[in-house]
Amino acid sequence: MKNRNTVFAKVNLIVLLFCMTFVNAQNIDINILRDINIDRNKNLDPTFKFVTNTAVPISISTPIIIYSVGLIKKDSSIKKQAVFLGETFLVNAFVTIALKHTIKRNRPFETYPDIDQAASSLGRSFPSGHTSLAFTTATSLSLAYPKWFVIAPSFVWASTVGYSRMHLGVHYPSDVLAGAVIGSGSAYLSYKVNKWINKKTYKKDNKGTDIQ
Repeated sequence: MKNRNTVFAKVNLIVLLFCMTFVNAQNIDINILRDINIDRNKNLDPTFKFVTNTAVPISISTPIIIYSVGLIKKDSSIKKQAVFLGETFLVNAFVTIALKHTIKRNRPFETYPDIDQAASSLGRSFPSGHTSLAFTTATSLSLAYPKWFVIAPSFVWASTVGYSRMHLGVHYPSDVLAGAVIGSGSAYLSYKVNKWINKKTYKKDNKGTDIQ
């Protein structure tokens, strides 16, 4: 009986600590968003709306443009890079949509009336789809073309897209952070899987050549 009471007390303590941590994290989340959104320079709203609206078209058009270049140049390696970018886009979209439907977090302006919604938004809040798209594009481009003049602009753009979502009041900082992690993680995972598949294919081809 004593052991049962001890276990029950420990479980209650863990639940209490979890609830306190969650509430504290939520308070930090909304306080940061209020600092960014409520006190923002509204003259910058058009600029950030433009930036936020680039996430989808750039993420979709980048692999298409690169593949087209590969076709024109008849370069299979360029076409493979384009396919890799397209794969990361699909993986990221699947994970992001699945999480949005699973977690079902309301938009900040829906929960907190003082948050000023300065852009249209669809679906749930967590994670930020625009941010995840931007970061999966930036990461996959950086992995495909590891040059500073590709990496730096890509991540500056992706980070600006993420910030714009908070500036415009449609996402919490935690939504944006999660979007960045999911986007980068999707690209890195796709890169590793492609590398593993190519290695297996190379070994298989070489084995066949040796037999012949």
